[in-house]
Amino acid sequence: MPFERFVTLGDSCAEGLDDPYPDGSRYRGWADLVAERLADEQPGLRYANLAVRGRRLDQIVAEQMPVAKRLRPDFIALFGGGNDVMSGGWSDDEIRRRVDTAVGGATEIAPTVAVFTLSDISRRMPLGRRLGPRITVLNEAITAAAEHYGALLVDIGPDPAVHDLRYFGRDRLHLSHHGHRRLAAHLLTVLGVSTQPSWLEPLPGPPPQPGVRGHAAWLWREVRPVAISRVRNRLIGRSPGDGFLPKQPDLLPVRPV
Repeated sequence: MPFERFVTLGDSCAEGLDDPYPDGSRYRGWADLVAERLADEQPGLRYANLAVRGRRLDQIVAEQMPVAKRLRPDFIALFGGGNDVMSGGWSDDEIRRRVDTAVGGATEIAPTVAVFTLSDISRRMPLGRRLGPRITVLNEAITAAAEHYGALLVDIGPDPAVHDLRYFGRDRLHLSHHGHRRLAAHLLTVLGVSTQPSWLEPLPGPPPQPGVRGHAAWLWREVRPVAISRVRNRLIGRSPGDGFLPKQPDLLPVRPV
């Protein structure tokens, strides 16, 4: 399935947190990995990544889709919804509307669109039980919209790796080096493109079990600063991600022609 113009839309996971390039200059992530592999099939492939960390689905539609439309992609990968799940004022009907608008809008721009379900973060986060039902609603909406609009669905729910902390960063939200490669492999598989076999091989040994002390340390180290930052931003009218620019706003060659 050769593509000439690949555009990624989304949030921090689409940007590539927590998978920095070896030189630390920026994040790599699953979308860059997929672009590199697709460029092996189509050396003239150009790639843009409009993702901005902290963005909800409605912000992705308002800010990123008009840019994507001007780039005229033939393939869009849309990854979002995690920030909607963790935002206040949750409404099942509203998230269904946001998902439908986002997936429908992407399929109007590009002939091939891939969307993703999210792993249930409530299962790896103490005090995160309230997020479980929200993720269920989100994933059901993404699955329904993909079927309705003819988008490709990357459903990571059946993958046992979603319950292994080694596939996630220190905050247990963003994918790790291993997680980004596994997600890239899932997307490439859906596209019918061969992938690195090692990306889907299980990691050696049993998954870590943090215990009470490990969970407490995680809450203090990762959750407390984020909670304080969100409260501060809410008081001054800022949204997560304000001030950050898209990772790669222009269509650029992935490989020299």
